[in-house]
Amino acid sequence: MRLLLILASILLVHGRPAEASLAWSWSYNGNGVSASGTFTTNDSPDGAGFYQVVGITGTDNGVAITGLQPTGTAIPGNEPYAVDNLVSAAEPRLTTHGFGFSLANGDYANPFNNGSGYYEYLSVPPYVNGAGPERPVSFSAAIVPEPSTASLLVAALVGLIGLARFLHNDVIHQRRTVGWVEHLRKPIANGRQ
Repeated sequence: MRLLLILASILLVHGRPAEASLAWSWSYNGNGVSASGTFTTNDSPDGAGFYQVVGITGTDNGVAITGLQPTGTAIPGNEPYAVDNLVSAAEPRLTTHGFGFSLANGDYANPFNNGSGYYEYLSVPPYVNGAGPERPVSFSAAIVPEPSTASLLVAALVGLIGLARFLHNDVIHQRRTVGWVEHLRKPIANGRQ
């Protein structure tokens, strides 16, 4: 029981290590386009309330997203419109530069907000500047909630209590078994034990 209290104290003092990133769920849809997936961003917004996207997964019209366009560069065929890879938890969720990503089929996409709505610019090989379609879309993004520290501590404490009970019962069982075996080994005097 003493070990259990020590372990619980350590959990309470240290808690969970600080996270360096946030997980997001995002999607957008429009005429002829449907995309969704997850972002990984830094853990705190800039002064304007935007988080820096550092990773992306998902699909665009069923085609796998293979990578995030580097911040400060344009997707092929959309120069000079460099992406900033910023997302906000409040409207507008994207800037006029938006984020960019590559697809497994060689296409590139750049969703953005032009101040009055959201759009996706799609660039397809041979990536002629301005030749891709720019379609209006409805865009959504939200931070995926993480389990709270308190709920994780409660779960850990329940697990430790269960472990302590198991170990305690195992020790009692071993003592009973050893005592029973020793009882069998005692010599019988006068036909009695």
